Amino acid sequence: MFKINLKIALRNLWKNKGFTLINVGGLAIGLASCMILLLYVAYEWSYDKQYTNSDKTYVVYQNAAANGKTFSWAWTPNAMANEVAAKIPGVKYASHCTYVNGELITAGEKKISGKVIFADHFFPRILDYKFIKGNPDQVLKDVNTIILTKSFAEKLFGKEDPINKTVKLDNQDVLKVEAVIEDIPANTSINFECLMPWSLFEKRESWARGINWGNNMCLTLVQLKDNSFFAEANADMKGIYKRNDKGNGAEALLHPLTKWHLYSDFENGKSVGGKIEQLKIFLLLAFCILLIACVNFMNLSTARSERRAKEVGIRKAIGSSRKSLIGQFLLESVFITLISTVLAFMLVEVSLPYFNNLLNIKLEIRYSSISFWATLLLLMTFTGFMAGSYPALYLSSFEPIKVLKGLKIKSDSSVSIRKVLVIVQFVFAACLIVCTSVIYQQLNYVKNKPIGYDKSNLIQIAVQGQMANRNKLELLKTQLIKSGAATGVTTFSKDITENGNNTTNVSWEGKNPGESILFNNRGIGTDFIKTIGTELLSGREFSSIARNDSGKVMLNEAAVKMMRLKNPVGATIFFHDTKVTNVGVVKDFVVESAYQKVAPMIFYPSYMDDAAVVIVRLNPNQNIGSSLQVIDNLVKQIEPDYPINRKFVNESFEVKFQNEKLLGTLSNWFGGFAIFISCLGLLGLALFMAEQRKKEISIRKVLGASTGNILALLNKDFIKLVAIANLIAFPLAYIIITKWLSAYEYRVSISALPFMVAICLSLLIAILTVSIQSIKVARANPVDALKYE
Repeated sequence: MFKINLKIALRNLWKNKGFTLINVGGLAIGLASCMILLLYVAYEWSYDKQYTNSDKTYVVYQNAAANGKTFSWAWTPNAMANEVAAKIPGVKYASHCTYVNGELITAGEKKISGKVIFADHFFPRILDYKFIKGNPDQVLKDVNTIILTKSFAEKLFGKEDPINKTVKLDNQDVLKVEAVIEDIPANTSINFECLMPWSLFEKRESWARGINWGNNMCLTLVQLKDNSFFAEANADMKGIYKRNDKGNGAEALLHPLTKWHLYSDFENGKSVGGKIEQLKIFLLLAFCILLIACVNFMNLSTARSERRAKEVGIRKAIGSSRKSLIGQFLLESVFITLISTVLAFMLVEVSLPYFNNLLNIKLEIRYSSISFWATLLLLMTFTGFMAGSYPALYLSSFEPIKVLKGLKIKSDSSVSIRKVLVIVQFVFAACLIVCTSVIYQQLNYVKNKPIGYDKSNLIQIAVQGQMANRNKLELLKTQLIKSGAATGVTTFSKDITENGNNTTNVSWEGKNPGESILFNNRGIGTDFIKTIGTELLSGREFSSIARNDSGKVMLNEAAVKMMRLKNPVGATIFFHDTKVTNVGVVKDFVVESAYQKVAPMIFYPSYMDDAAVVIVRLNPNQNIGSSLQVIDNLVKQIEPDYPINRKFVNESFEVKFQNEKLLGTLSNWFGGFAIFISCLGLLGLALFMAEQRKKEISIRKVLGASTGNILALLNKDFIKLVAIANLIAFPLAYIIITKWLSAYEYRVSISALPFMVAICLSLLIAILTVSIQSIKVARANPVDALKYE
């Protein structure tokens, strides 16, 4: 029986090639879109879950009250790990580490800049990396040792065995390679190429030695013996700061490592979500696209009901049960789904490189994974039965006597169901159009909002090696200006587009008792105002001549406002318990999130002692390429060993909008696919209506109706459906987009424009789609439909 049903299914599919092509194409696009979105969701969901005891591993977070709210971050003092291991119940291991980017690793003639982490010997026990060579129980105990990843070891030593060979760190420390591990997976929050002992970090950085509960320099990881200890351990963590530093009002908490990537947003000291919200949107998008594709199949299958009615009548007349007919139609559906899945695989494989480039990740189909095939089988089964269920039930319900006599099939209920399905499709499409429009409006609003300085033609060069010498930096600045490639040069103690380096240890006359304000603090060089293109509102900036400026600071507008200073210039401030005088007020400019208000900031004169970057304003009258070449040559003369690490500030600033751009781009692409598939569903309903009303249309033509009258008649019903869909979609879209925008302090106001775009675009698409079939019906010869009457 299965063989017969399969033959009938193949015959019907071959006989109606146009319908088959539309059905297969719609389902294939729906399945491919769903698969890509699910691959992305699975990739993000798998972050930090590759370790054996990842479910028992936690990141120590610090909650600190300041500026009237609670700030949360994953940086803690160097004493935290030892204190947790000794005093907190149920702890198996506790470790701390810190990141350093751009360290120079030298092996013979090869000099490579690598991502480095300094950590204690418990670190590889918590995160059990796969060791290719070396003893994991003995690593990171000796000061002058290093662990390399496989690919980094090959860059340094080629095919040679690197164990016990030596490398140089920053042309200073000679380190022995004691182990090689597999490359760190891309879907992990802690990424590096070299792992070095914490004792080496303390040897190199004197400020990192000893116990200091006021300096958040480390990432602290904790692994529990069992999760049954979590509640007690987390409760004891809360007062760890007060127990060790009575003046410190911060609190600590344990945040699961497996949630660190997706649940990174905190409010009032509690995790409230993060990237997980974006994944929920993509999951909903994947399900809705697949649902729309299934609805299309239903509409297109039932649109052919008139043609298959006699087949059903004959099969019932010769003894076929309704159950066997349902089985046949479901088999057709599953078979089409199978063909669509094969085509979807081709579409996914072709489009994955584009999406990988777009998302800057490496999505791939793991054909060897059992879970992948199980998910695919479940997806195919769901799609096949979901798409085929209604057509099977509807077509198998025909009464043989009526259809064989040629009587009209009662189809009022089926038409209403199809209309509801089309409305649902366009509700989703209209919601997507509105939401995507507002996302792009918000992105453009924030990108075009003044940021307080001119980021165009501005580059920053990482200070490396001999560049850290004050005299060398002074020489570089002089040469850059003299060369004509730059019009301004200054230094900054951190990447100008990155956050971090903040303190609450600032006091002043008039500060309320118990008041805590979190200040960003940055060291700046001379000519800072001119170079970055910001504005000095009052006072002066630091002078290269007046070396007594070491006791001076500058404030931004937000700091002056928060401190309630009426005469900020000349005000006495205690900064890190040192008495200093404010000499100037700088206009607020963005260094952290462009979506939030600028935080209070205090500037101190670095005089190039702690400069992290050299900021250079390119000469607008010179060719950019030539200027960059001149700058690179001058930097190489100062520091020939390190590879030049420079970047444009506007490109670095763009990274701040990465999540919103990703959301907008994916919504745009997959929203377009959803709308295209919805058009196929509308085409299916148009075919059905034309089939049902062909005699009515022919009679109207005989009585004198024009082609325009017929088109207006047919399009009117569909315009009503789309209009109803938009009326339902608009409140839903408004609620969704209002909730999304509420996360941003700087946000665009919701105007009527996105809603007007949605209704105009959806109506235009509907009219064009329906008119393709309506024109064909309106131009048909009425004799063909009425010759048997």
